[in-house]
Amino acid sequence: MTITQWLIFILVIQIIHGLGTWKLYVKAGRQAWEAFVPVYNAVILMKIINRPWWWTILLFVPIVNLIMLPVVWVETARSFGKNQFLDTFLAVITLGFYNYYLNYVADVAYVNDRDINPKSGSGDWTSSILFAIVAATIVHTYFIQPFTIPSSSLEKSLLVGDFLFVSKFHYGARIPMTTVATPMVHDTIPVLNVKSYLFDDNFEERKTSWKNKLQLPYMRIPGFENIERNDIVVFNQPADTLLDMNNFTPDRNYYKPIDKKTNLVKRCVGVPGDSLEIRNGYVYINGKQNELPDRAHLQFAYDLVLKGNVANYGRLIEILKTYDITDNPYQVEEGSFVVQATVEAANKAKNHPNIASMTRRITPKGVDGGLFPRVAQYPWNYDNFGPIYIPKKGETIELTMEVLPLYKRLIGEYERNSIVTRGNQIIINDEPATSYTFKQDYYWMMGDNRNNSVDARAWGYVPFDHVVGKPVFIWMSWDGLKSPRWERWFTTVGGSGNPVSYLIPFLVLLAAWFGFSAWRKKKKA
Repeated sequence: MTITQWLIFILVIQIIHGLGTWKLYVKAGRQAWEAFVPVYNAVILMKIINRPWWWTILLFVPIVNLIMLPVVWVETARSFGKNQFLDTFLAVITLGFYNYYLNYVADVAYVNDRDINPKSGSGDWTSSILFAIVAATIVHTYFIQPFTIPSSSLEKSLLVGDFLFVSKFHYGARIPMTTVATPMVHDTIPVLNVKSYLFDDNFEERKTSWKNKLQLPYMRIPGFENIERNDIVVFNQPADTLLDMNNFTPDRNYYKPIDKKTNLVKRCVGVPGDSLEIRNGYVYINGKQNELPDRAHLQFAYDLVLKGNVANYGRLIEILKTYDITDNPYQVEEGSFVVQATVEAANKAKNHPNIASMTRRITPKGVDGGLFPRVAQYPWNYDNFGPIYIPKKGETIELTMEVLPLYKRLIGEYERNSIVTRGNQIIINDEPATSYTFKQDYYWMMGDNRNNSVDARAWGYVPFDHVVGKPVFIWMSWDGLKSPRWERWFTTVGGSGNPVSYLIPFLVLLAAWFGFSAWRKKKKA
């Protein structure tokens, strides 16, 4: 839905609300017209149900309002003496239309100065849990989101088993686009294994489906910094619109809402306006090799051959641990393995008496690796890729048949245009086009584990509307299910030098807080 459609939708909801409650407003000592004025009617309703005015704000916060609306429906019924379980059930199950019964049929009277305190222990618990969920949803959606590292694409910087806090406010929190969804759950509800949101998967019916019309347009709260080159970023994977994730074809054939696509974490090696090229695995920006921060350690694929008398997997693992080469090796043939290692580690390991040779794998330039944009004229691979231009908002490019494969998906899917070709002519929104001006910024996201990362080389640019946030803190880290990595607990993601754990200071402060709270309770008693 567009902004205009949403405004019309909200206006219709206000009329429905006014028609269903105006008599109740009058019985509460208010004017009938107050039930029809958008926003103002909610403020007055909070006074009627004896709740704070700031609840009105929560009614307009996506996802949070799904929790607050049933609460308000129930509170409205209770403000007119309807306190039984059946009243509560009907208020919720009818999606608030129980108010029509109270407004036009039931003989109800307003309960002035109603006691809003829970009447039982279970009611108190329910109230506490409900507003804990509201608070957690606000924090999760607009401030900080927990995230787990699922793969080794950023190995050495972020490890599989790291638990992160991802800041939403650094780059600006994105307003949830999927308005009907389970709070604090991504695309699937655990255990139940069903979708957590209301949306029609059928691409052909997307334009007419009522469920899809409940999608908010993309909006973002302003952040206080821009994505900088080499930042580690969490984002929604653009290719997650595809039905076949192993075939990243340029045109969409399957649809997911942007905010429900798979969350990924990579390093942003190219920002809007950059010219990027990959030479033998190293990124070059505007002709100069990209300099990574000191905590980043590039890894590449190496062919490792053990000497015949120690050609076994167990011995290899021991050797790799000696040089802090942690990626799982896979065997090519007896005594020969492929491992992922930093250049420094590989240079040291090749001198080991049990290693016959250790040679880096490099795919030569011009050998087609079947990567983005997947056309014959761009035979790029993981080691040698580009050059490409990373689009910047407001920048205009010359549009030709030669460059079209690089930008077709951006123009068509991410920027919501109709784009087709007729012979050698490019048609955008039914008009011939020889140039295009981009509507948003784009980024190039890659893993530090260069030969073991499915990243932008496979599926292309990442639009800014897909950006989730910035990882800022590792609050817990586990080496599989075996043991905790204590040295990584409570460490920062950014910064220079070796990460410093703040676990001990945190535990000291936590103990001090509990001690102070106990002392204060004792003193008060």
